[in-house]
Amino acid sequence: MTAEDRDALAAEYVLGTLEARESEAARALMARDAGFAALVADWERRLAPLQSLAMPEAPPRGLWARVEATLEGAAPARRRWSLAWPAFGIGASAVAAGLAAVLLFRPPAPAPLMTVLLTSQDQSAFLVEAERGEIRLAAVNPRGVEAGRVMQLWALPQGATAPTSLGLVPESGRLRVTPRGIRPEPGMLIEITLEPPGGSPTGRPTGPILFIGRLAAASTS
Repeated sequence: MTAEDRDALAAEYVLGTLEARESEAARALMARDAGFAALVADWERRLAPLQSLAMPEAPPRGLWARVEATLEGAAPARRRWSLAWPAFGIGASAVAAGLAAVLLFRPPAPAPLMTVLLTSQDQSAFLVEAERGEIRLAAVNPRGVEAGRVMQLWALPQGATAPTSLGLVPESGRLRVTPRGIRPEPGMLIEITLEPPGGSPTGRPTGPILFIGRLAAASTS
């Protein structure tokens, strides 16, 4: 067999679309060919998400007894039953193959973005994570704010002329927000400014920048 044939055989074995004798031959090949066994293991790993698409469910008690009673002494019915199974198998195989194609060729999800907001002395203060349009803020070193002032979180996409407010930072230092009109992207500037009670009255930062950082793709390794 060519490399493509071996790979296809391994995939069909894992999907369960082979006939009985073909499955036996594939198992025999696995026993004597470590390379083919590795192909099967790789396909099992790649198709493992299919298992989560359906919950396991035991058949009703007495199902097979009722099937046998229905078929007993009825050759035409038995023939219809035997013809139905290949049709069912073909349909199930098509569904499994379609699901596998979706899972295997779907583009990978983009890596999450993150940054650490630093003080002017390069001291870490907040961790910012962005994923699927949501921005999450968490204090690394909780810091108080002078009386009568609040901290406000801002985002400045590359090329934008003015930052967008993401809301006031709670005393807990934790905030989750899905901003409207902008989407987190690499290079986006995230900053926290000091503002009067209730936040900036102008929609633009009015106080000094306390903490700042720039979003970048997080390593997934």
